[in-house]
Amino acid sequence: MIEFLFKGLVRDRSRSLFPVLIVAAGVMLTVFLQSWLNGALSSLIQSTAHYRTGHVCVMTRAYNEKADQLPNDLALLGIDTLLTTLRGQYPDLFWTPRITFGGLLDIPDEKGETKEQAPVSGMGVDLLASDSPEWKVLNIRPALVQGHLPKQQGEILIAEALAGKLHIQPGQKVTLISSTMYGSMTYYNFTIAGTVRFGVAPMDRSAIIADLNDIQQALDMQHGAGEIVGFFHDDLYHEDRANVITEDFNTRSSKSSDKFSPIMGTLRTVSGLADYLDFASSFSGIILTVFVVVMSIVLWNAGLTGSLRRYGEIGLRLAIGEETGHVYRSMMVESLFIGIAGSIAGTAIGVAIAYYLQVHGFDIGSMTKNSTMMISDVIRAQVEPSTFAIGFLPGILATFLGAAISGIGIYKRQTSQLFKELET
Repeated sequence: MIEFLFKGLVRDRSRSLFPVLIVAAGVMLTVFLQSWLNGALSSLIQSTAHYRTGHVCVMTRAYNEKADQLPNDLALLGIDTLLTTLRGQYPDLFWTPRITFGGLLDIPDEKGETKEQAPVSGMGVDLLASDSPEWKVLNIRPALVQGHLPKQQGEILIAEALAGKLHIQPGQKVTLISSTMYGSMTYYNFTIAGTVRFGVAPMDRSAIIADLNDIQQALDMQHGAGEIVGFFHDDLYHEDRANVITEDFNTRSSKSSDKFSPIMGTLRTVSGLADYLDFASSFSGIILTVFVVVMSIVLWNAGLTGSLRRYGEIGLRLAIGEETGHVYRSMMVESLFIGIAGSIAGTAIGVAIAYYLQVHGFDIGSMTKNSTMMISDVIRAQVEPSTFAIGFLPGILATFLGAAISGIGIYKRQTSQLFKELET
């Protein structure tokens, strides 16, 4: 019987082609949106981790309460001991100290007087050590546009857009005007080694990258750092493991009575992205639910149209003694064939489109140029094993529900009307 139904669908394309195309289109859209959402979310998490919070972040309790203000007067001190402890207790991550600061970048003229100034957002990281993880984490080498990488104390990298705005080139002297850890004003001279473009709007507008030792001297923060960030070795954010590590560290080392006691937070809690991550995690379910409902309604209408066209066939089958339940079940089996065929076709097309965007990406720089979110200008889809399966549930379920709803009319057929229908 199944073989008979399958041959009927293949030979009568008017019964199968339109429903298969509808299911394929819906599944393709579902697969593509799921992979696109995964890619966008992964980009946001990765950029936020690399340029702001790490996968986990250690700071003082007082600093944590005012982290948005970059309160370096509340920074960690004696970081060498703390780093040794972190590396010994949690070898699943690599740890690196950072100082995030703000200030003015002063550009002198030939006489040494101020020619131009611009506000900057700076980051002091370990730049000069050959084994520093920051080269890879911040993607510095590929981001270099002009000049060279810092090779000695006093050399910094500056955002390409900022350099263009201030009309400065690698090799020029600049002065950072900021405040020390103790609140006094500080001036510190640097040489621009090169310019960089990270492809992340907040970094590309006004960022400067300097060696940690230089910033410690400039801000009077010897052996201090605003934060110590940790990254999993595979560069993926594992929230469950991060929560376990954070809870363990805070139980061991953090004291609620001491505002300068270190406290650890995860990317989710420190970055303020909890709501975005919660929304994204439920968005796939929303897509699937909406798709099933909409597609069921569409296929219901298609089924009703098909039933009207097949009134003669259904009437004949009932007239010769076929049970209404058997007719109904045969239509349900047909819907499963249609759902499977449409799901396979839609998944293949959706994965192909997603894979293309995974390789080439889509530039959204024009939409993010004024954004404060740490998201890459180029968004790439992300094809995962689940991408190949996510379309089958809604694809098959929608056709099944559509056929089930439209097929109810079979039970309402009146035997007295069958011969009249057959006559016409």
